[in-house]
Amino acid sequence: MRPTGRLQIGNYFGALQNWVRLQDDPSYDCFYFVADWHALTSDYADTSAIAENTLQVAIDFLAAGLDPQKSVIFLQSQIPEHAELHLLLSMITPLGWLERVPTYKEASTTSRTRTCILTASSAIPPCKPPTSSSIRTQASPSSSP
Repeated sequence: MRPTGRLQIGNYFGALQNWVRLQDDPSYDCFYFVADWHALTSDYADTSAIAENTLQVAIDFLAAGLDPQKSVIFLQSQIPEHAELHLLLSMITPLGWLERVPTYKEASTTSRTRTCILTASSAIPPCKPPTSSSIRTQASPSSSP
């Protein structure tokens, strides 16, 4: 989730409630992240609230029932592979494909400025960290790989 402000009840019913159910199902390996880089697509003019909003979203994840013992919870900007994969995908993905992504279409019609990052960030959602052990090690220094 993008940390563009405090989470709302719609975030809980629309995503978090299901995420909690998924983490309790042993057939899923769950990775959830606070998309602080994605927040720059709408908050690029004033980034002063992103750090506090990032902390609040992480707290809301825990309050909603996400358990770091059952799921990997991480901060997007702390995983360099996320940016690397974005760079690679943005080099090979045709602009026409990105312009058909519903989140891009919605953002481009509501945003006053169509930035390069708005288009490029549409390629990031499928990015997944390479291994759960590397994420756990980076996300919680006290855990063992």
